[in-house]
Amino acid sequence: MNLNHLYYFRALAKEEHYTRTADNLSITQPSLSHAISCLEGELGVKLFEKQGRNAKLTKYGQLFLRYVEQSLAMLDEGKRILTEASGLDGGYIDIGYIYTLGSHFIPQVINHYMEKKGENHIRFSFGQGTTKRIIQGLKEGKYDFVFSSYIKDEENLEFIPVAEEELVLITPKDHPLADEKSVNLGDTTQYDYIYFSKNSGLRNVIDQLFSKVKGYPKIAYEGEEDSTVAGLVAAGFGIAIVPNIPLLNTMDVSVIPISSPEIHRYIYLVTLKKKYLAPVAEEFVEFVKNNYSVKG
Repeated sequence: MNLNHLYYFRALAKEEHYTRTADNLSITQPSLSHAISCLEGELGVKLFEKQGRNAKLTKYGQLFLRYVEQSLAMLDEGKRILTEASGLDGGYIDIGYIYTLGSHFIPQVINHYMEKKGENHIRFSFGQGTTKRIIQGLKEGKYDFVFSSYIKDEENLEFIPVAEEELVLITPKDHPLADEKSVNLGDTTQYDYIYFSKNSGLRNVIDQLFSKVKGYPKIAYEGEEDSTVAGLVAAGFGIAIVPNIPLLNTMDVSVIPISSPEIHRYIYLVTLKKKYLAPVAEEFVEFVKNNYSVKG
Protein backbone atom coordinates (compact mmCIF):
# COMPACT_ATOMS: atom_id res chain seq x y z
CA MET A 1 0.00 0.00 0.00
CA ASN A 2 1.48 3.32 -1.14
CA LEU A 3 2.02 5.74 1.73
CA ASN A 4 1.42 8.79 -0.45
CA HIS A 5 -1.92 7.35 -1.46
CA LEU A 6 -2.94 7.24 2.19
CA TYR A 7 -2.01 10.90 2.64
CA TYR A 8 -4.00 11.75 -0.51
CA PHE A 9 -6.97 9.75 0.78
CA ARG A 10 -6.94 11.60 4.11
CA ALA A 11 -6.71 14.98 2.38
CA LEU A 12 -9.59 14.22 0.01
CA ALA A 13 -11.72 12.92 2.88
CA LYS A 14 -11.22 16.27 4.63
CA GLU A 15 -11.66 18.55 1.58
CA GLU A 16 -14.34 16.45 -0.19
CA HIS A 17 -13.39 17.99 -3.54
CA TYR A 18 -10.92 16.59 -6.10
CA THR A 19 -9.78 19.87 -7.65
CA ARG A 20 -9.21 21.71 -4.37
CA THR A 21 -7.50 18.69 -2.83
CA ALA A 22 -5.16 18.31 -5.81
CA ASP A 23 -4.28 22.02 -5.56
CA ASN A 24 -3.59 21.70 -1.82
CA LEU A 25 -1.34 18.70 -2.46
CA SER A 26 0.38 20.37 -5.44
CA ILE A 27 -0.43 17.46 -7.72
CA THR A 28 -2.66 17.13 -10.77
CA GLN A 29 -6.28 16.03 -10.45
CA PRO A 30 -5.67 12.93 -12.64
CA SER A 31 -2.82 11.92 -10.28
CA LEU A 32 -5.16 12.23 -7.30
CA SER A 33 -7.90 10.27 -9.06
CA HIS A 34 -5.40 7.55 -9.99
CA ALA A 35 -4.18 7.28 -6.38
CA ILE A 36 -7.72 6.87 -5.05
CA SER A 37 -8.54 4.32 -7.76
CA CYS A 38 -5.44 2.31 -6.82
CA LEU A 39 -6.49 2.28 -3.16
CA GLU A 40 -10.02 1.22 -4.03
CA GLY A 41 -8.71 -1.51 -6.30
CA GLU A 42 -6.38 -2.80 -3.58
CA LEU A 43 -9.11 -2.74 -0.92
CA GLY A 44 -11.86 -4.02 -3.18
CA VAL A 45 -14.39 -1.36 -2.09
CA LYS A 46 -15.45 2.14 -3.12
CA LEU A 47 -14.09 4.77 -0.76
CA PHE A 48 -15.82 7.82 -2.27
CA GLU A 49 -19.02 8.52 -4.11
CA LYS A 50 -19.69 11.65 -6.16
CA GLN A 51 -22.36 14.08 -5.03
CA GLY A 52 -22.39 16.82 -7.62
CA ARG A 53 -18.89 18.29 -7.66
CA ASN A 54 -18.09 16.89 -4.25
CA ALA A 55 -16.62 13.55 -3.23
CA LYS A 56 -18.21 12.04 -0.12
CA LEU A 57 -16.89 9.09 1.83
CA THR A 58 -18.82 5.86 1.57
CA LYS A 59 -19.42 3.86 4.75
CA TYR A 60 -16.33 1.85 3.84
CA GLY A 61 -14.36 5.05 3.36
CA GLN A 62 -15.48 6.33 6.76
CA LEU A 63 -14.40 3.09 8.41
CA PHE A 64 -11.05 3.09 6.60
CA LEU A 65 -10.42 6.76 7.45
CA ARG A 66 -10.33 6.04 11.19
CA TYR A 67 -7.47 3.61 10.75
CA VAL A 68 -5.65 5.76 8.20
CA GLU A 69 -5.73 8.75 10.56
CA GLN A 70 -4.40 6.66 13.46
CA SER A 71 -1.65 5.15 11.32
CA LEU A 72 -0.53 8.44 9.77
CA ALA A 73 -0.62 10.16 13.15
CA MET A 74 1.74 7.51 14.54
CA LEU A 75 4.03 7.84 11.53
CA ASP A 76 4.06 11.64 11.83
CA GLU A 77 4.86 11.37 15.53
CA GLY A 78 7.64 8.90 14.80
CA LYS A 79 9.07 11.26 12.19
CA ARG A 80 8.92 14.16 14.65
CA ILE A 81 10.68 12.21 17.39
CA LEU A 82 13.32 10.91 14.97
CA THR A 83 13.98 14.40 13.65
CA GLU A 84 14.30 15.71 17.21
CA ALA A 85 16.54 12.84 18.26
CA SER A 86 18.95 13.24 15.37
CA GLY A 87 19.00 17.00 14.87
CA LEU A 88 21.88 19.30 15.77
CA ASP A 89 19.65 21.54 17.87
CA GLY A 90 18.41 18.69 20.01
CA GLY A 91 18.30 14.96 20.36
CA TYR A 92 19.61 12.03 22.32
CA ILE A 93 23.19 10.91 22.92
CA ASP A 94 23.89 7.55 24.57
CA ILE A 95 27.31 7.43 26.24
CA GLY A 96 29.08 4.57 27.98
CA TYR A 97 32.11 5.02 30.22
CA ILE A 98 34.30 3.17 32.68
CA TYR A 99 33.71 3.60 36.40
CA THR A 100 36.63 5.96 37.07
CA LEU A 101 35.27 8.69 34.82
CA GLY A 102 31.86 9.21 36.41
CA SER A 103 32.87 11.62 39.15
CA HIS A 104 34.99 14.06 37.17
CA PHE A 105 35.86 13.52 33.50
CA ILE A 106 32.39 12.87 32.07
CA PRO A 107 30.70 15.76 33.97
CA GLN A 108 33.56 18.04 32.92
CA VAL A 109 33.23 17.15 29.22
CA ILE A 110 29.43 17.45 29.24
CA ASN A 111 29.55 20.81 31.00
CA HIS A 112 32.18 22.11 28.57
CA TYR A 113 30.14 20.94 25.59
CA MET A 114 26.91 22.48 26.86
CA GLU A 115 28.65 25.81 27.46
CA LYS A 116 29.91 25.79 23.87
CA LYS A 117 26.62 24.58 22.43
CA GLY A 118 24.42 27.11 24.21
CA GLU A 119 20.66 26.69 24.44
CA ASN A 120 19.54 23.34 23.05
CA HIS A 121 17.38 20.33 23.74
CA ILE A 122 20.04 17.63 23.87
CA ARG A 123 19.42 14.83 26.34
CA PHE A 124 22.09 12.41 27.49
CA SER A 125 21.78 8.80 28.59
CA PHE A 126 24.69 7.34 30.54
CA GLY A 127 25.85 3.81 31.25
CA GLN A 128 28.93 2.68 33.11
CA GLY A 129 30.83 -0.54 33.55
CA THR A 130 34.11 -2.24 32.86
CA THR A 131 35.87 -1.68 29.55
CA LYS A 132 34.85 -5.13 28.34
CA ARG A 133 31.18 -4.55 29.10
CA ILE A 134 30.80 -1.10 27.65
CA ILE A 135 32.70 -2.06 24.50
CA GLN A 136 30.23 -4.92 24.09
CA GLY A 137 27.41 -2.43 24.60
CA LEU A 138 28.89 -0.25 21.86
CA LYS A 139 28.97 -3.19 19.46
CA GLU A 140 25.37 -4.07 20.29
CA GLY A 141 24.17 -0.54 19.59
CA LYS A 142 23.46 0.38 23.21
CA TYR A 143 25.83 3.37 23.05
CA ASP A 144 26.71 5.88 20.34
CA PHE A 145 30.30 5.88 21.63
CA VAL A 146 32.15 5.07 24.83
CA PHE A 147 35.10 6.21 26.93
CA SER A 148 37.27 3.30 28.02
CA SER A 149 40.68 1.68 28.16
CA TYR A 150 42.37 0.37 25.01
CA ILE A 151 41.68 -3.15 23.77
CA LYS A 152 43.95 -4.94 21.30
CA ASP A 153 42.84 -6.61 18.07
CA GLU A 154 39.63 -4.62 17.58
CA GLU A 155 39.83 -3.70 13.90
CA ASN A 156 36.27 -2.36 13.72
CA LEU A 157 36.82 0.12 16.54
CA GLU A 158 38.57 3.48 16.50
CA PHE A 159 40.43 4.40 19.71
CA ILE A 160 41.25 8.08 20.16
CA PRO A 161 43.22 9.02 23.31
CA VAL A 162 41.44 11.90 25.04
CA ALA A 163 42.87 11.95 28.57
CA GLU A 164 45.80 10.68 30.60
CA GLU A 165 44.98 9.27 34.01
CA GLU A 166 47.51 9.18 36.86
CA LEU A 167 47.89 5.83 38.58
CA VAL A 168 48.86 5.76 42.26
CA LEU A 169 49.44 3.21 44.96
CA ILE A 170 46.94 3.22 47.84
CA THR A 171 47.49 1.55 51.19
CA PRO A 172 45.68 1.34 54.54
CA LYS A 173 46.65 4.19 56.85
CA ASP A 174 48.60 1.85 59.14
CA HIS A 175 50.48 0.04 56.37
CA PRO A 176 54.34 0.01 56.35
CA LEU A 177 54.29 1.97 53.07
CA ALA A 178 51.68 4.49 54.16
CA ASP A 179 54.14 7.31 54.92
CA GLU A 180 56.30 6.93 51.81
CA LYS A 181 56.58 10.00 49.57
CA SER A 182 56.76 7.77 46.48
CA VAL A 183 57.31 4.10 45.70
CA ASN A 184 59.04 1.83 43.22
CA LEU A 185 56.61 -0.97 42.38
CA GLY A 186 59.45 -3.45 42.57
CA ASP A 187 59.53 -2.81 46.33
CA THR A 188 55.84 -3.59 46.82
CA THR A 189 55.50 -7.14 45.52
CA GLN A 190 55.96 -8.66 48.97
CA TYR A 191 52.61 -7.21 50.09
CA ASP A 192 49.10 -8.51 49.44
CA TYR A 193 47.42 -6.73 46.55
CA ILE A 194 43.79 -5.96 45.75
CA TYR A 195 43.89 -6.42 41.99
CA PHE A 196 41.52 -5.50 39.20
CA SER A 197 39.72 -8.42 37.60
CA LYS A 198 40.25 -9.48 34.00
CA ASN A 199 37.06 -7.67 32.94
CA SER A 200 38.72 -4.35 33.79
CA GLY A 201 40.77 -2.45 31.23
CA LEU A 202 43.20 -1.58 34.02
CA ARG A 203 44.22 -5.21 34.51
CA ASN A 204 46.42 -5.28 31.41
CA VAL A 205 47.92 -1.85 32.19
CA ILE A 206 48.93 -2.92 35.70
CA ASP A 207 50.27 -6.27 34.48
CA GLN A 208 52.54 -4.38 32.09
CA LEU A 209 53.85 -2.24 34.94
CA PHE A 210 54.89 -5.28 36.95
CA SER A 211 56.48 -6.88 33.91
CA LYS A 212 58.79 -3.86 33.77
CA VAL A 213 60.00 -4.41 37.32
CA LYS A 214 60.30 -8.15 36.69
CA GLY A 215 58.10 -8.99 39.64
CA TYR A 216 54.51 -9.94 40.28
CA PRO A 217 52.37 -9.11 43.31
CA LYS A 218 50.55 -11.49 45.60
CA ILE A 219 46.88 -11.15 44.67
CA ALA A 220 44.71 -11.48 47.75
CA TYR A 221 41.42 -10.25 46.27
CA GLU A 222 40.07 -9.01 42.94
CA GLY A 223 37.51 -6.33 42.14
CA GLU A 224 35.94 -4.86 39.01
CA GLU A 225 35.56 -1.22 39.90
CA ASP A 226 37.53 1.41 41.72
CA SER A 227 35.34 2.06 44.75
CA THR A 228 35.28 -1.66 45.59
CA VAL A 229 39.06 -1.97 45.28
CA ALA A 230 39.64 1.18 47.35
CA GLY A 231 37.13 0.02 49.94
CA LEU A 232 38.97 -3.26 50.42
CA VAL A 233 42.23 -1.37 50.83
CA ALA A 234 40.67 0.96 53.40
CA ALA A 235 39.45 -2.10 55.31
CA GLY A 236 43.02 -3.43 55.51
CA PHE A 237 42.84 -6.31 53.05
CA GLY A 238 45.83 -5.19 50.98
CA ILE A 239 47.25 -2.45 48.78
CA ALA A 240 46.28 -1.52 45.23
CA ILE A 241 47.15 0.48 42.13
CA VAL A 242 44.23 2.67 41.11
CA PRO A 243 43.54 5.86 39.14
CA ASN A 244 43.99 8.97 41.25
CA ILE A 245 40.31 9.91 41.38
CA PRO A 246 38.62 12.38 43.78
CA LEU A 247 36.92 9.50 45.61
CA LEU A 248 40.24 8.57 47.24
CA ASN A 249 40.24 11.83 49.18
CA THR A 250 37.13 10.71 51.05
CA MET A 251 38.45 7.27 52.00
CA ASP A 252 40.69 6.05 54.82
CA VAL A 253 43.68 5.30 52.60
CA SER A 254 47.12 6.72 51.93
CA VAL A 255 47.72 7.85 48.34
CA ILE A 256 51.33 7.41 47.18
CA PRO A 257 52.81 8.48 43.81
CA ILE A 258 54.59 5.76 41.81
CA SER A 259 58.14 6.83 40.95
CA SER A 260 59.05 3.76 38.90
CA PRO A 261 58.33 2.36 36.38
CA GLU A 262 57.14 5.21 34.16
CA ILE A 263 53.39 5.06 33.66
CA HIS A 264 51.19 6.30 30.84
CA ARG A 265 47.55 5.35 31.32
CA TYR A 266 45.22 6.77 28.65
CA ILE A 267 41.47 7.07 28.38
CA TYR A 268 40.09 6.60 24.87
CA LEU A 269 37.05 7.80 23.00
CA VAL A 270 35.88 4.66 21.19
CA THR A 271 33.60 4.56 18.16
CA LEU A 272 32.53 1.88 15.69
CA LYS A 273 34.20 2.70 12.38
CA LYS A 274 31.25 1.82 10.15
CA LYS A 275 28.42 2.84 12.46
CA TYR A 276 26.09 5.69 11.46
CA LEU A 277 25.93 8.45 14.05
CA ALA A 278 23.09 10.96 14.17
CA PRO A 279 24.27 14.54 13.54
CA VAL A 280 24.02 15.47 17.22
CA ALA A 281 26.21 12.51 18.26
CA GLU A 282 28.65 13.13 15.40
CA GLU A 283 29.00 16.75 16.49
CA PHE A 284 29.74 15.68 20.06
CA VAL A 285 32.42 13.25 18.89
CA GLU A 286 34.09 16.01 16.85
CA PHE A 287 33.92 18.32 19.86
CA VAL A 288 35.74 15.76 22.02
CA LYS A 289 38.35 15.12 19.33
CA ASN A 290 39.03 18.84 18.87
CA ASN A 291 39.17 19.71 22.56
CA TYR A 292 40.48 16.65 24.39
CA SER A 293 42.69 14.59 22.07
CA VAL A 294 46.13 13.82 23.48
CA LYS A 295 49.15 12.03 22.06
CA GLY A 296 48.95 8.39 23.15
